[in-house]
Amino acid sequence: MTDARAIHLADYQPFSHLIEHVALTFHLSPNATRVQARLAVRPNPAREQGLDLRLDGEGLRLVRLAVDGRELTVQPDETGLTIRAADLPDTAFVLETEVEIAPEGNTALEGLYMSRGMYCTQCEAEGFRKITFYPDRPDVMARFRVRVNGDHPVLLSNGNLVDQGPGWTEWDDPWPKPAYLFALVAGDLRAHSATFRTLSGRDVALNIWVRPGDEGRCAYAMDSLIRSMKWDEQVYGREYDLDIFNIVAVDDFNMGAMENKGLNIFNSKFVLASPETATDDDFARIEAIIAHEYFHNWTGNRITCRDWFQLCLKEGLTVYRDQQFTGDMRSHAVKRIEDVLMLRARQFREDQGPLSHAVRPESYVEINNFYTATIYEKGAEVIGMLRRLVGDDGYARALDLYFDRHDGQAATIEDWLCVFQDATGRDMTQFKRWYSEAGTPRLKVSDDFNNDTYTLHFEQENPATPGQPVKGAKVLPIAVGLLNPNGDEVLPTTVLEMTHMRQSFAFEGLATRPVASVLRGFSAPVVLERAVSAEERAFLLAHDTDPFNKWEAGRALAKDLLARMVTEGAAIGPGWLEAMARVAQDGSLDPAFRALCLRLPSEDDMAQTQHAAGHVPDPAGIYAGRRRMGDALARRLAPDLPGLIASLAEPGPFTPDARAAGRRALRLAALSLLSRVDGGTAARAAYRAADNMTEEVGALSCLLDIGQGAEELARFEARWRSDRNVMDKWFALQIAYAAPDRAAEVTQTLTQHPDFDWKNPNRFRSVIGALSGHHAGFHHSSGAGYALVAEWLLRLDPLNPQTAARMSTAFDTWPRYDADRQAMVREALQRMLATDGLSRDLTEMAVRMLGD
Repeated sequence: MTDARAIHLADYQPFSHLIEHVALTFHLSPNATRVQARLAVRPNPAREQGLDLRLDGEGLRLVRLAVDGRELTVQPDETGLTIRAADLPDTAFVLETEVEIAPEGNTALEGLYMSRGMYCTQCEAEGFRKITFYPDRPDVMARFRVRVNGDHPVLLSNGNLVDQGPGWTEWDDPWPKPAYLFALVAGDLRAHSATFRTLSGRDVALNIWVRPGDEGRCAYAMDSLIRSMKWDEQVYGREYDLDIFNIVAVDDFNMGAMENKGLNIFNSKFVLASPETATDDDFARIEAIIAHEYFHNWTGNRITCRDWFQLCLKEGLTVYRDQQFTGDMRSHAVKRIEDVLMLRARQFREDQGPLSHAVRPESYVEINNFYTATIYEKGAEVIGMLRRLVGDDGYARALDLYFDRHDGQAATIEDWLCVFQDATGRDMTQFKRWYSEAGTPRLKVSDDFNNDTYTLHFEQENPATPGQPVKGAKVLPIAVGLLNPNGDEVLPTTVLEMTHMRQSFAFEGLATRPVASVLRGFSAPVVLERAVSAEERAFLLAHDTDPFNKWEAGRALAKDLLARMVTEGAAIGPGWLEAMARVAQDGSLDPAFRALCLRLPSEDDMAQTQHAAGHVPDPAGIYAGRRRMGDALARRLAPDLPGLIASLAEPGPFTPDARAAGRRALRLAALSLLSRVDGGTAARAAYRAADNMTEEVGALSCLLDIGQGAEELARFEARWRSDRNVMDKWFALQIAYAAPDRAAEVTQTLTQHPDFDWKNPNRFRSVIGALSGHHAGFHHSSGAGYALVAEWLLRLDPLNPQTAARMSTAFDTWPRYDADRQAMVREALQRMLATDGLSRDLTEMAVRMLGD
């Protein structure tokens, strides 16, 4: 086990020196890359003078170190080197270093590494220290000029290309940036190119660089980029600020993508797409991630975070921006539902377990472990609440002030809230608790009706979390609408601002008792506790004018029923079935919305719900109950399903637009139900007729879901074996649809497959991640799922600790299960901690999850 010291927000101090300019020269070689750095340095006037200069560095062989041309002999330690103040001038000076690194042996995929012959970098959060000695922290911002020498035809870095020749290129980035935004790529690549003209009339060269043969799968990514650039100009007034924008698709990448200034590096699965190889979900993710990384150009690059405790400042804001963009491009209602599903599945789960932490945490051991749903998704929710509270105009004024005031700076949450206070006059003191306090608030609601006055009573509870036993009242924007018993809306959406632990709001002049639609649009990230009858939920599903609450009513009906089936042995009555039938048959509703309504609550969602209600979740019972619900719905809708499927057939060639994708989503939802009653006849025909990956995977999934599809699975493998991204789907599907008692066995078998490249993060996630995502399989009473995932995490950790640590969160819900399962998870986590040489990444996660 690796010992590591925690870093605390309270200990922050500015760096001892300022770096004004960085000149880097790379001589690329797989096992002996030389990196020469020339830094223009001066003492930081914000700190006391005469301080030592500490530079971060890991795995570097120091060749030369000089100050103003005078060579120094300094022995690096495991994490960097220190130049004593006595060896430094009192004024500005030039620091020169030369180091040697071995990219080919860098399996952690941090710093400079190789991916199938291509040189690539990943420096966020602290990867630059694996490239050269440098103050690797986000508040040290400098201008970079980079020369790349190598024998690859394409040599890329940040900024604008200023010079080139045979075997070399030179790049200049005129905008100061922290080292985590540095990027370099070298390889045999092909460009899919376009041009974008900005609002001010500048032409920007756009390139998406891919391996030979992949050029034909870049069009959608390029279209997404151009739409993102236009949208940011129109909605936020942000224009791109370089002459060139490059994206590179890389096969081996720990994350989805990285926003390096002018040179975004992407996991290839979030760039490459064609109708034959990508599903509608893939197209949607490509659009969203392209937008997210581009929007970082201003919210993350031009204005970065002062320290890693402020990570939500760039990530939460940029997630909120990409959510707005996707809503504008597709459907705000569907996007909101999908975002809340993700928030509940990932962030609420995080908040309810031992990994709970604030949006701005107070300490960390390994910053890579804090790239979490709390930072991203909850961070975005906090910004959405800010906008609801100050209004669209107030939000726009605050953002303009933010860009004007902090351009070129490394900012903090205090800076962010200050611009809202200055732009709108609102006191942000209480709202700041959303950043500093962990946990998901619980909002209890009751009501009464006297004469003509309807009153809603609210009580908020902020549960204790690790290190935070006591919390105060949060500001909650609660969007509410009121409906008459006949379904007419008598009060359109109104935002109530709750600032106390208990608060009531009265609505006068009502002729009859209304039906309240509470928390419209999921206006605050809370768990809503309200006694609502099945009849009232059915009424809201039929009549609510708020799309989110309309969907939420149907989902609550399903969850209530499933919970009673698991805990009480309840039968499936006609109420829920008839409500779902009305939604399925309502042609006035968006097909994508109808498809979401027909989707049953996930098993993990039900386990969270059972745990919150004081029950010990039963994974096998939830799985069986969910299967029975699906079968019952299929029987109820069986007469209508063939006609519904036929009516949704798309004439003409495949298009990835939202309308067509929504129709395919509903078509496949109906096909999945039909497969449960026709033995897979329609799904087999759909598989044979499929001319796009959405229909092909959808039909195959339908067959696997009913225990069939072996022939189609073999055909799929034979057809797509050479496509790594498509084969990830083949691996994952087999595990996702395995019976719970066979999930670990199927996974173990697939790890023996010759195409299981466990060192590739995408392939590892498609197999081991698929098992940990199979709720009933992972939590099977045998413990086989726990043992297998732990075994593979320990195998991966020495090579890629970042990916191993992130995937270890599969274990974070262990306290909600029975004593036998808890004992097996504890044993797995303790086995990790007893392993010699365990990384600090995985060590921190195991320690936090154990909570000892």
